[in-house]
Amino acid sequence: MNTTFTALDWVVLALFAAGLVGIIVWVSKQKEEDSQDYFLAGRNAGWLAIGASIFASNIGSEHLIGLAGAGASSGMAMAHWEIQGWMILILGWAFVPFYSRSMVLTMPEFLEKRYNSQSRTILSLISLISYVLTKVAVTVYAGGLVFQKVFGIDTLWGIDFFWISAIGLVILTAVYTVLGGMKSVLYTSVLQTPILLLGSLIIVVLGLQALGGWDQMMEVVRATPVNEYGDSMGNLIRSNSDADFPWLGVLIGSAVIGFWYWCTDQFIVQRVLSGRDQTQARRGAIFGAFLKMTPVFLFLIPGMIAFAMSTKGVEINGTVYQLSEPDAAFPSLVATLLPAGVKGLVVCGILAALMSSLASLFNSSAMLFTIDFYQKFKPKTSQHQLVRIGRIATVVIVILGVLWIPIMKNIGDVLYTYLQDVQSVLAPGIAAAFLLGVLWKRASAIGGMWGLLSGMIIGLTRLSAKVYYTTQAGQGNDVREWAAANGVDNIFYKLFYDVNWLFFSGGMLVFCMAVVAIVSLMTAAPDAEKIRGLVFGTETAEQKAETRNSWNNWDLLWTGLILAGTVVFYWYFW
Repeated sequence: MNTTFTALDWVVLALFAAGLVGIIVWVSKQKEEDSQDYFLAGRNAGWLAIGASIFASNIGSEHLIGLAGAGASSGMAMAHWEIQGWMILILGWAFVPFYSRSMVLTMPEFLEKRYNSQSRTILSLISLISYVLTKVAVTVYAGGLVFQKVFGIDTLWGIDFFWISAIGLVILTAVYTVLGGMKSVLYTSVLQTPILLLGSLIIVVLGLQALGGWDQMMEVVRATPVNEYGDSMGNLIRSNSDADFPWLGVLIGSAVIGFWYWCTDQFIVQRVLSGRDQTQARRGAIFGAFLKMTPVFLFLIPGMIAFAMSTKGVEINGTVYQLSEPDAAFPSLVATLLPAGVKGLVVCGILAALMSSLASLFNSSAMLFTIDFYQKFKPKTSQHQLVRIGRIATVVIVILGVLWIPIMKNIGDVLYTYLQDVQSVLAPGIAAAFLLGVLWKRASAIGGMWGLLSGMIIGLTRLSAKVYYTTQAGQGNDVREWAAANGVDNIFYKLFYDVNWLFFSGGMLVFCMAVVAIVSLMTAAPDAEKIRGLVFGTETAEQKAETRNSWNNWDLLWTGLILAGTVVFYWYFW
């Protein structure tokens, strides 16, 4: 075992790169007839490619750094967000039929069909801003940090190696996304996903072996308290008085964020829209749900292993392992545990996660801009021109994401929390509009639009309040202590800062759903023909038959196994 990158590691990395280039060249030589070919792979993807792409797109560097770091600092607390395969099942079983028969290219386009054009514009704007400021920038930032730690290089040619890694990753990913569009994303995911899974599994096995087994890890984390209510790092369900992860707030908040992300976010749903029919789309979702049960063990558990190894002072290759900071958990295990060759394989897995996640982001962002803004204002644009505009949009989004990195770098110590916090206030308004839009045929166009707007306004107010009070308290200071010392006790502070972020997210969902319902009842009901097949209870006999014929007992069996696995997980870590 050594901590340097050997010649064998470089050979393994080169073989992976060659396989990736081969797929990209093959895909780029295939003719793209129109925007559906470029953005949705011609709506001809099978379940294997869809499921692998859902998983690989979801797993990014925020998992390799953030989730492992969360495991090292707070134990099982963040597992609620990662054991959400059941949410992808909701996408496959409940929403795929409506999305599939609507024949839309984007989620904002679906809202336009269900509500109005204003709803489409609002959702497109929210999505584009959130992609650039959170997903693109955070993934690139964390990617640069991962490679700086794994390779152990501080500077190269007098330049901070972080920037070389980050910019190189962006350029490489952008090239194959621009050249191949959605087909590149789908087919490279089939190569990347197994490598990522295998590499992370090797880390878990070798880490547990060095530690002395699973029981040794659980003994350490269960002996480490996280609050004054008797909960430890090994507890998934914690006291409702816990300041950060009260059990009721976690169950509500993670469900709100999960529904928005897995069932309505363009980033994920675009993979399902690329399915050749409802059967392939649903089975792709089921396969993605099955794969989604693994991140807890592949990324969060390594963080707990690193914490336990550091606590017990485990010796690796003659050196006592020490964890310098939580976010260094995964890359430090790669650097210290793995033998030559295997380290190269795991780095391939990391590279796979970064590139797949970034490629999906670039493609989804470009699609939103091209279809929901450019084509909307220039409807006569040719299909060939739309593909060209999509490629240009990808380049622009890449540049904007990179320009945002310096700001993201300043908040790197709270990377995963930052992501979840932002998503917790973006999700409720969108979730309310989609939930009531699909479940309730009385939801009107104006009601859906105001549900989205109210969510956006409240969410931005919450984020602004956090920035304001954190700035007032000063960097590194506790805001609540500052507020108590300065007599800050007004209703604005209590509501928009002091309320636990998980309870706030749940409250926002209820409020936004109330807005949709009240405004809908005060305005004209939607035209029955306009929403035909887009809402429960409006399907034609032919549409119902098509959906029923798209699944069989195998789909039910695998769905049942995934749900049973989720129940067992909660039982064990309760």
